[in-house]
Amino acid sequence: MTIDWWTLGFQAVNVAILIWLLGHFFWKPVAGMIEARRASAQKLTDDAEATRAKADAALAEVEKTRAGFAREREAILADARKDAEAASAASLAQTKIDANSLEAGAKAAIAKDKKAQEGAWAERSAQLAIDIAGRLAARLDGAVVQARFLEWLLGEIRELPEQARKAAGAKGMKLEVVSAVKLAAAERKNCGQAVAEAFGGDPHITFRTDRTLIAGFELHGEHLIVRSSWRADLAAIQADLAA
Repeated sequence: MTIDWWTLGFQAVNVAILIWLLGHFFWKPVAGMIEARRASAQKLTDDAEATRAKADAALAEVEKTRAGFAREREAILADARKDAEAASAASLAQTKIDANSLEAGAKAAIAKDKKAQEGAWAERSAQLAIDIAGRLAARLDGAVVQARFLEWLLGEIRELPEQARKAAGAKGMKLEVVSAVKLAAAERKNCGQAVAEAFGGDPHITFRTDRTLIAGFELHGEHLIVRSSWRADLAAIQADLAA
């Protein structure tokens, strides 16, 4: 077997040229493309990691915010419970105060009504006693009764302070004797003399009749009134019963 060195040489040169061509026009672009793809993939990976890190941070922030919301919610609920308890306590206290006030008002109203009823009964009793006494006194209307009331009137005049008695009984001073029954002329004369002597002076005395006195007399002057009548006695009795 013989070797054709020229052919082998040409083939070797062709192979070398082919390798050079492949290396220059194929392997370098392919390697560049692979490197570019690798860099792009790395960038995508880095971007994904960054995005995931941002997402984790955002999630952590959301969890933190939710935790803050939960704490704030618990604080709000706690404050609401405290406010509700305080409002309930205040409402109960106010209700108790209102109840006590109503109770006190009711007791005061009951006491007032009771006092008013007692006063009304006392007034009715007093009025009934006065009516009874008045009817009895009306049957005793006579000379003896009038004389007795006149004596009491003269006694009241004599018990007046001396200065007041002399001033009221001075000469010319006007006095009015009011009687429960109309007096005859002689009775008026005797009564006027007795009154003037009780005053120790010489007053000008006139007479008037007032049947509401029931029995007795009243003496009216410019600055004094002396009562000795059944009406005055009954009024005093009524005042004592009503007290």
